Amino acid sequence: MSLTRSQYDAVMRLYDRRQIEDHRVMEERRRRAYAAIPELASIDAGVADAAVRRLRGLFGMAPQETADAGSPIQAGSASSPPAMTPEARKRTLLRTHGFPEDYLDPVWQCRDCHDTGFVGQKQCHCFRQAVVNLFYTQSGLADVLQKENFDTFSLDWYPDDLISPAAGMSSRQLMEHVLSVCQDFAMRYDSQQRPYLLLYGESGRGKTFLSHCIARELINSAHSVMYYSAKELFDRLADLRFRSGAADRQGAAESVSSFDPEYLLTSDLLIIDDLGTELPNDFTKSEFFGMLNGRLSAGKGIIISTNLSPQELSDIYSPRIMSRILENFQLLNLFGRDIRIQKRMADNL
Repeated sequence: MSLTRSQYDAVMRLYDRRQIEDHRVMEERRRRAYAAIPELASIDAGVADAAVRRLRGLFGMAPQETADAGSPIQAGSASSPPAMTPEARKRTLLRTHGFPEDYLDPVWQCRDCHDTGFVGQKQCHCFRQAVVNLFYTQSGLADVLQKENFDTFSLDWYPDDLISPAAGMSSRQLMEHVLSVCQDFAMRYDSQQRPYLLLYGESGRGKTFLSHCIARELINSAHSVMYYSAKELFDRLADLRFRSGAADRQGAAESVSSFDPEYLLTSDLLIIDDLGTELPNDFTKSEFFGMLNGRLSAGKGIIISTNLSPQELSDIYSPRIMSRILENFQLLNLFGRDIRIQKRMADNL
């Protein structure tokens, strides 16, 4: 689980809000119970008074000569009922007045950590879920990943009768291999020495879908994922670096308000979709190289999808960029017919 300081602070603010809400609920319950059962207030006051007198005793102060309302009720005779603690009295009163017995118990959304996020020194299971929820929000993929994941990926769109001239294998055979590699990539992510994939092939072959599948698995296992189309990524970087003038600065601030360029290097996985659709120039090539180099040096995962072949990428990007891709990335060619067209035809039928 990789968290920046700002992400950790965001999660802890969630717990602050939970504790405030817990307190609000408890105070509202106490108000309602006291209004319906005035004796409850007397019992709580007696318990508080007994606690004060115990503290006075610890510090050697003379005890006050007052009845201990917080003590158990003493039996008056052999036939009297057994002593009842203040807590038992409160529960009995609540029950007889139609309230749940635990109505005045502390309120927590997580009973394991009492809404602190930690059990002892260890992060609670709810903290991990809060991190996952944050990663979903920051990835921008929360909705699409409900639809596009390994459970919904289908090999039926890849025919057995379409043979790849380069591989000598059918579209389905090739995609069975690609799917297996992607599933293994997600499953063994933390143990991989080179967590880098290049998914390439013509438009509509499932590259983006498979990158979504991997993203969902990693986010669910509390890995931070950043996802951008290449055009959006480099446009945001350009906005951040080059906008000038008051109006431009305001527009740039709005477009990059949630954009953290440092996180491009520190997130567990960066997905760059549709590489080659951005305007290739010295700026984009320099930024792309810096991003690649930084993440490769840090061992941070990268998935790149593109409609271009490795040779076509070599025609656009510098040799130092391509050498890093070819040396470090596993290249997966998605071969088949355009799935978007197949789905459209199926819908028309």
